[in-house]
Amino acid sequence: MGKQRVLSGVQPTGNYHLGNYLGAIRNWVEGQSEYENYLFVADLHAITVPHDPTRLASDTYTLVALYLACGLNLNHSTIFVQSHVSAHSELTWLFNCITPLNWLQDMIQFKEKAIKQGENVNVGLLDYPVLMAADILLYQADKVPVGEDQKQHLELTRDIAARLNHQFGKPDQPVIKLPEPLIRQEGARVMSLADGTRKMSKSDASDLSRINLLDTPEQIQYKIKRCKTDQVRGLTFGDPERPECNNLLTLYMLLSGKKKEEVAAECQDMGWGQFKPLLTETTINALKPIQEKYQGIIEDQAYLQSVLREGREKAGAIANQTLAQVKTALGYSLPL
Repeated sequence: MGKQRVLSGVQPTGNYHLGNYLGAIRNWVEGQSEYENYLFVADLHAITVPHDPTRLASDTYTLVALYLACGLNLNHSTIFVQSHVSAHSELTWLFNCITPLNWLQDMIQFKEKAIKQGENVNVGLLDYPVLMAADILLYQADKVPVGEDQKQHLELTRDIAARLNHQFGKPDQPVIKLPEPLIRQEGARVMSLADGTRKMSKSDASDLSRINLLDTPEQIQYKIKRCKTDQVRGLTFGDPERPECNNLLTLYMLLSGKKKEEVAAECQDMGWGQFKPLLTETTINALKPIQEKYQGIIEDQAYLQSVLREGREKAGAIANQTLAQVKTALGYSLPL
């Protein structure tokens, strides 16, 4: 038997930070040889909320280059751009025509985002989960990595697939495969530099709350110097009264590669004036190889485009085959 196929997509919204890397990307890289991975840039999803059209393409290239710089290997992973494979949009329309409206209106994320957008809420935001279902089902994925905020979307994907199979398939010959959730080993939970009780997030209004993967040494130094701490001397893990202390020690542990016990012993008598320069140097050194590799990739546009062309061809071959199966089941005559 071959490897199971895993599909995952990320929106090109910029500001990829240490939380993204230590919480997810590093784990993907370490486990990538176990699966047949299809990783796409979800640029169609990116326009369901107001976006900057002057940045969409550049943010797409940035994400692809960062994936490669962080260690994703093209021998194990196919990387492509969602909008480059038109089957995503076409299958979404077909799914729209079998998906009950109330299924979408009940989605929690739609309700939350619709409140924020008010009268500007668009049909794309409502239809987002159907596009996600098309993304997943096009590739007949065995597993889909999901976090807590995406479980409802995967459940909807399975409901759409089951509805299609029930209405247009045969009991012993389903039209499309039902994917299973992949609960990956949870990566590090990296918290905000401004508030040790909240996760580091690219949606935070303050750039000082996070260390971005492409921050310069000067920016890293400034952010760590300004990050929230306390007045207590001596640094310890796990004190609920000192969430920022626990977060910064955890960052140092992860980026230095040292064991928790080693870090605890090293830092137990330190003050912040001694620890912050140590964390700064460690962070800069840990990000330097990623940044150097990224710079080489992003400057080689021919290579980057060749990666995406190959990804489009490999992904498109699978996607178009699935689309043809669905169209046949629905009664369409295929092009001659």
